[in-house]
Amino acid sequence: MKVIVEQVQKITFNKSQPSEFYIVVKQRVNDYFVSRNLSRHANTGMVAKTVFILTIFVLTYFLLLSNIFSPWWLFAIAGIHGFFTALIGLNIAHDAIHGAYSSNKSVNKALGLLFNLVGANDYVWKVTHNIVHHTYTNIPDHDDDIDQIPILRLNPKQELWPIHRYQHIYGIFLYTLSSISWVFMKDYKKFFAYRIGGHINRHPKKEYYRLFLYKALYYALFVIIPFTVIELPWWQILIGFLFLHAVEGATLSFVFQLAHVVDGPEYPEPDENGMIERSWAAHQMHTTADFARGNSLANFLFGGLNFQIEHHLFPKVCHIHYQAIAPIVKATAEEYDLPYHDNPSYLGAVRSHLRELKIMGRRPQLSIDS
Repeated sequence: MKVIVEQVQKITFNKSQPSEFYIVVKQRVNDYFVSRNLSRHANTGMVAKTVFILTIFVLTYFLLLSNIFSPWWLFAIAGIHGFFTALIGLNIAHDAIHGAYSSNKSVNKALGLLFNLVGANDYVWKVTHNIVHHTYTNIPDHDDDIDQIPILRLNPKQELWPIHRYQHIYGIFLYTLSSISWVFMKDYKKFFAYRIGGHINRHPKKEYYRLFLYKALYYALFVIIPFTVIELPWWQILIGFLFLHAVEGATLSFVFQLAHVVDGPEYPEPDENGMIERSWAAHQMHTTADFARGNSLANFLFGGLNFQIEHHLFPKVCHIHYQAIAPIVKATAEEYDLPYHDNPSYLGAVRSHLRELKIMGRRPQLSIDS
């Protein structure tokens, strides 16, 4: 999948700052894999998890169409299906699109297509996430993840509106709408936008066809077929569809938001020459946070995104290994006097995010001149 993007403003990282930390931590992580004769990609446990997630996803889809359950049971199954839809993105497609799931590009490409099956677009995600977010993490006007809908203020440079004072309350509701917005609006908006973050869009022609083809496939599988096959009033089917997406959207949001919009991570801005004061690796340590690293359930469900620091430094390593290499990264960061933001629990990270939303809803706007 070839991505063609062009920068609007050139952002550079400070190469004069010692980059020894990144050299050392990469060597130590490499030594971990070499000394144990381990692949950086998926292992048996990761394959088993993949089979489990896809099995529940497919099973619940056909149970929804089976017409053997009461409406209340279908409502519950829809919620389970929405949750496992989110798990496909978090655990399988995310690794695959990064090239981390397998050393075989064809395997990564095939598993990355699952992103399209659940209604998102793998190409748009590769631009917005792999390129824009991973390079310009938490930089206002460049990281699209902290510059989304205006009613949600996620960075201090964004214009402050009176309603933002309550975003720590209504933000929870907005998160439940995130996946349905993604499926029906966000991908189109990003694809046809002049720029994403600090990049101008220049898409290969085939991506126009792929966008509409895979969207049509999703609409057929999850809108047309259910409304045609399920023997319930249309409004009950619609409620189930909305609930499915509410569960999916909340699951995704309360994983991704806990890595950067919490207590600790910063929102650095470039100087007048487009220079970020730190090296790229040091920048990642100042703008990223882990959470619930010792929680086995979180480690299983969240696709390693609770090890966001490790993911940003080693995006091509399968997330199944992040728990093992995290102590190496933390020790090296401490050795080089770099921060290692870590919320011990998932609920603690959620509280931290809501607290940050509340602060951001009151924090004065920074100068818009840059």
